[in-house]
Amino acid sequence: MNGMEIVQRAKEQLQMLTGLHPDTVSKLKKEDDGWHVVIELLELKVVPDSKDILATYATILDAEGNIVSYERINRYRRGEVG
Repeated sequence: MNGMEIVQRAKEQLQMLTGLHPDTVSKLKKEDDGWHVVIELLELKVVPDSKDILATYATILDAEGNIVSYERINRYRRGEVG
């Protein structure tokens, strides 16, 4: 699988596991233990959009594109810088 396919698989599986909508992908890296993909997920939609609550999830996928682990590593408001 190539990087684009891995990202798509990661987004689809993470959405099914968490019930949350993927927003952006902030990291994609191939390591010895698999593909590492970091995805921002929308946890809470509010008005205005700058107040949305997002969370950063780190995932590891195997060579076939299956998630073998994931964890939430950060939570923040969309408008926060840092």
